[in-house]
Amino acid sequence: MLRILIAAAFFGALCGYRYPDQGLFWGNLAVVLFILAAATDFFDGYLARKWDVVSMFGRLMDPFCDKVLVLGAFIFLAGPRFSNPEWIDQGDFFTMVSGVYPWMVVVIIARELLVTSIRDVLESMGHKAGAKWAGKLKMIFQSFAIPAVLLLVVNFKPDENESVMTLINVLVWSMVVITVWSGLPYISGLLAVVRKQST
Repeated sequence: MLRILIAAAFFGALCGYRYPDQGLFWGNLAVVLFILAAATDFFDGYLARKWDVVSMFGRLMDPFCDKVLVLGAFIFLAGPRFSNPEWIDQGDFFTMVSGVYPWMVVVIIARELLVTSIRDVLESMGHKAGAKWAGKLKMIFQSFAIPAVLLLVVNFKPDENESVMTLINVLVWSMVVITVWSGLPYISGLLAVVRKQST
């Protein structure tokens, strides 16, 4: 519950920022809030394992809070607050200093919807459908890359520094690739169950 409150504060802070220099305090506060929210995810998992505590509430809210935080961050990063007005005026094809474009958000949301649907189907068939190691790796990388991208955009003006823009693009494209890749084990798991039942 604390994570969802921090996520709300994170989105509120992003509303106070607009590239290149409007609301720099709010942009940096958003970085801190995202890191804090991601830290609660780590400690939540650590304490659950240490105390061997599992609840239906936790099984529902933990992935829900993760998705709200990460998908919300991607939606904001693909929004007009992170576009470069000069690049738009010049008619450039690439206009986002965040490196995140709407089609990337669609791909990431599609992955989350597909994985959630597969897990629901598997559990309805009596199979365990917990988080795969690839999904955990995806969340770890997202928790690192999203605040890193925000920090670079807010403080290092990627439109004036080609190396910073290149680093942002590497981080964003890596996130997209890892996110898509992390969904493959769920698909292969479902196909294995279907093949087993059909034989």
